Amino acid sequence: MTGEQPQPEEPERNPRSDLKASDRADIFEKAYRFTRADEAKALGFYPYFKPISSQHGGTVTVGNREMIITGSNDYLGLTQDPRLKEAATAAFKNYGTSCTGSRFLTGTLALHEELEERLAEFLGAEAVLTFTTGFLGMLSVLSALAGRQDVLYFDRDNHASLYDGARLSFGTLRKYRHNDLADLERLLERDAGRRAGGRLIVTDGVFSMSGHIADLPGIVQLARAYGARVLVDDAHATGVLGESGRGTAEHFGLEGEVDLIVGTFSKSFASVGGFAAGPRPVINYIKHHARPFIFTAALPAPQVATVIKALEIMQTEPEHRQKLHRNAERLRGGLKSLGFDILGSESHIVPVLIGQDEHTALFWRGLWDAGIFTTPALPPSVPPGQGIIRTSVNANHTFEQIDRLIEAFGEVGRRLGVIG
Repeated sequence: MTGEQPQPEEPERNPRSDLKASDRADIFEKAYRFTRADEAKALGFYPYFKPISSQHGGTVTVGNREMIITGSNDYLGLTQDPRLKEAATAAFKNYGTSCTGSRFLTGTLALHEELEERLAEFLGAEAVLTFTTGFLGMLSVLSALAGRQDVLYFDRDNHASLYDGARLSFGTLRKYRHNDLADLERLLERDAGRRAGGRLIVTDGVFSMSGHIADLPGIVQLARAYGARVLVDDAHATGVLGESGRGTAEHFGLEGEVDLIVGTFSKSFASVGGFAAGPRPVINYIKHHARPFIFTAALPAPQVATVIKALEIMQTEPEHRQKLHRNAERLRGGLKSLGFDILGSESHIVPVLIGQDEHTALFWRGLWDAGIFTTPALPPSVPPGQGIIRTSVNANHTFEQIDRLIEAFGEVGRRLGVIG
């Protein structure tokens, strides 16, 4: 053979490939720059991750100190109920410590299906699916249902798990101003006739930071007018709102008008896990398409048994819910009488507006020194300059404990000039 052999083409140069390793950004750099938490700890103003060594109804022990706790989500006060402990212990002895597999494969227990049937009957739903955590439930439902042509309409104050579920889906996210139905209708009207696909209005039932209750009657009315479905996150409402504790829809007399109800077992049910309740075909679709559900180990038996027992108590002992409402009314009234802004709370979640981050941290520390275990909410959980102390009560708080809580707020508030 004659002539030169063909030479391989020189690959096109990528200017980034000329960077030395030392010139490239380190993905850990942001972590090394994050010093705010350590600085707050050094100054004694770090309010998070406080280790509780024991819990006794409305109080907890931190170190060797007993403190009144507020902000806990144990709304019906059942986490220390001996009946729940007995149910969990029996399930532990029968099933062991773990399901060691996902519900889709080897992790489904008869206990899971028993809970789902009982909860569906309680909520008046065709079917229920349970999840390992409430957060995973929100991810599962929204990522499975919302496709590329679908639109999700979110109250701006919806829980972070709902937003992450929307991000995991392929749907388009629209946000309307908090509890502003005129703004929601503006978005629905803008999309009318312009987009294919389905529409789903998503709202918290009780909002976790403000304690507001969603305007569900108005939402349902708009949904029917514009051909949308309605999903309510009743994490903070199940067991609390409604004559029987069935949540926001029962509270407004709208049972059967909400298409999907999602929630968690980590609050009124005194356990951990989550659920979705709705039409059987929709629940079946989620069961077979939701990756966060399919690829997660199943909820362990002791937690499931705890929820079943809590549900029984919820249905047969309304006095826990009634005591919670009396306690919440006392707390709201006491704080308002001192001149605090509780941001229009209408529920057992009662935020107290403080303001700037530094001022809010000082207020938290004053409460801590007074024997009140609580936590502040700072940006991005709340808007800049709108720091709050998030309080809530449970059914185990005594009036004396609530009065002491109010008294401590008054003392710190006057000292820091938050109230006169």
